[in-house]
Amino acid sequence: LLSISCLGDCELHTSCGIQKCTTDFVSFTSHLNAALEDFDLEFCKALRAYSVCTYRNSKVCRGNLVYHSAVLGIGDLMTQRNCTKNGPTSSTNSEMTHDICSYSGHTEAREHQVGEKTPPPSYLFCGLFGDPHLRTFKDHFQTCKVEGAWPLIDNKYLSVQVTNVPVVPGSSATATKKITIIFKSYQDCTDQKVYQAMTDDLPAAFVDGTTSGGDENTRSLHIVEKVSGKYIEMHARYIGTTVYVRQLGHYLTLAIRMPQELVMAFEESQDLQLCLNGCPSSERIDQSGYLPLPVMGKLLPWGAASRPRSGYTLETATTKCHEKMLVKDIYFYSCVFDLLTTGDDNFTAAAHSALQDVEALHPSKKHWHIFPRSGDDGVGRDSKFFVSLGLLCLILVPHL
Repeated sequence: LLSISCLGDCELHTSCGIQKCTTDFVSFTSHLNAALEDFDLEFCKALRAYSVCTYRNSKVCRGNLVYHSAVLGIGDLMTQRNCTKNGPTSSTNSEMTHDICSYSGHTEAREHQVGEKTPPPSYLFCGLFGDPHLRTFKDHFQTCKVEGAWPLIDNKYLSVQVTNVPVVPGSSATATKKITIIFKSYQDCTDQKVYQAMTDDLPAAFVDGTTSGGDENTRSLHIVEKVSGKYIEMHARYIGTTVYVRQLGHYLTLAIRMPQELVMAFEESQDLQLCLNGCPSSERIDQSGYLPLPVMGKLLPWGAASRPRSGYTLETATTKCHEKMLVKDIYFYSCVFDLLTTGDDNFTAAAHSALQDVEALHPSKKHWHIFPRSGDDGVGRDSKFFVSLGLLCLILVPHL
């Protein structure tokens, strides 16, 4: 069917897998009978599998004459047999058909190699929104200053950096005005791709103008625009990672899900990652777990309901946030804090959408909501979100 010799140079190209591709193609087709009705269907499936295999070896086989002969031969045969480029592929050899540009396929490949069932990959979630509030990969919740540029994630596969600016004069609270995301080059799945969003500039493309990385057919990395200029998603199949970026009001929010083993793939010099280790203690607004309430530049006294500079009282801010969020979890209380700090209603939408992103991306439903702790139940304050704001809401507005 297809005759390709080694031309005496196989040993010079031991890293090139073309010989394996050819051997698999022969095994796929050796049993086929041209007289059978399904011959063309099965032959085209084998050719497509052969083509996929050669594509995966395109970089390491670049200078191999056998490889280039195979590529030309595949093209000729596909034309002769009227085979379409897209369609099912032969799968009798599972080792050949593993998709290296699919993270879920990596587990299958490991299972094939060791012959044992491996546990499914575990995923982690990180989110940043509001003034800004950070939910780390460890499900710790913090509110931080972190003015200027800070790394959220920095590992072998992905870098995410945010730039935060002050929200209102007299407050240490900041919000995110710029997000830079770098998907690092990975095998044949994608070249390095950089995405950058700024307030009023949330593009649906990478900085080089493309909307995907690697081969367009495999869609190993691509951007999906959900709401023009307001909400985009990035899907990186090859590293099992999903990123949501939104603009709400004048500021940006970010949510990400990533496999735990890839999150932990970083060097010692990359230890400053807010998503992994949280904010430095000197940058936290919620010192020791408490989130102070701003009223005319001062902390709100216990039991007081005076009107802060934002125009909201604790009661009106609580009522406003309760319209969007019925559950009194950290997102609800963060919404109240942001309204009291800024008076900007868009922060209500930011907290609500941040919770929606958790529900869409967080791998464990029982951990979607994190609740304030009273301190009377023996739970450590720093481990969750213990805030004076939460207790004030419960005391002053118990009917909600």
